[in-house]
Amino acid sequence: MNRDEAWQLLTEYTKSDSLLKHGMAVEAALRGYARRFDENEEDWGIVGLLHDFDYERWPSLDDHPFRGCEILREKGYPEWVMRAILSHADYSGVARESRLEKTLWACDELAGFITAAALVRPSKSVLDLEAPSVMKRMKDKAFARAVKRDDLRGGADLLGLPLDQHISNVIESMREQADALGLRGAL
Repeated sequence: MNRDEAWQLLTEYTKSDSLLKHGMAVEAALRGYARRFDENEEDWGIVGLLHDFDYERWPSLDDHPFRGCEILREKGYPEWVMRAILSHADYSGVARESRLEKTLWACDELAGFITAAALVRPSKSVLDLEAPSVMKRMKDKAFARAVKRDDLRGGADLLGLPLDQHISNVIESMREQADALGLRGAL
């Protein structure tokens, strides 16, 4: 597995700028956690990058992420990659057991929520975003209403971290990729 091939696969199936950036945001978060957990940063990053690569083409619950995993299997990706990707979908029937599986689920929705929280700031930047601001946004039911707050809290619990620390960790990782994510804003 290498990142260039994963990026080519992602861009073959995904044309939406926001979905490409979402993949990169989750990649950044997983890379950050891989460093924290002394895991393989490249492997974890690739899983984050590819977790939704099939979503734009096959968004239905019957297809995503199952179709993507079929493609990955055909391309020779290791089974643990497909298992991690399947485990991020609650309806897939694949339980989250490994540290990677838990971390992917914990970071997926949070990365999107942090992106939304950064984009409504006057600076439109993740560089000056802090966990308390994100937690305040979580209390606003109208903000990013499709994101289940219980899932954000559950992700932190799954990692054994206080919510504010988990949010801070993901923000810190996303800051490293602020330009690529379009989240440098006015800073």
